[in-house]
Amino acid sequence: MKKPHRLNIRVTSAMLRQLEREAHGHGVTMTAIIETALQRYFDTEEIEPLDSRVIRRLDRMELSIVDIERDVAIGLETLQHYIFYWLTRTEPIPEGERDAAHALGQRRFDYFIEQVARKMGNH
Repeated sequence: MKKPHRLNIRVTSAMLRQLEREAHGHGVTMTAIIETALQRYFDTEEIEPLDSRVIRRLDRMELSIVDIERDVAIGLETLQHYIFYWLTRTEPIPEGERDAAHALGQRRFDYFIEQVARKMGNH
């Protein structure tokens, strides 16, 4: 173990009495209290209260959520325009062909959903 360095400091009488009282009351040395106080002073994680760190983290998460909401809104708006365009440009299906078209549409939709599920399973 390294030999500790001796340090002479000046404190007020009130501070010295409080330091002595705390050391005696907790069964530790005044040196241990001062070392702990200095360590906390130098350790930035200890200086900044937990609630400040949590608030900063929540602020970053909020910014991420705002970005996600914007991206989802853009995706939905794009889908809405595509569907509107498709509905306005596609001719109605003749009455006699609707059942066959419905069956074909159902198969294509099921295939589409399978593809989406497969892609989502890879992530």
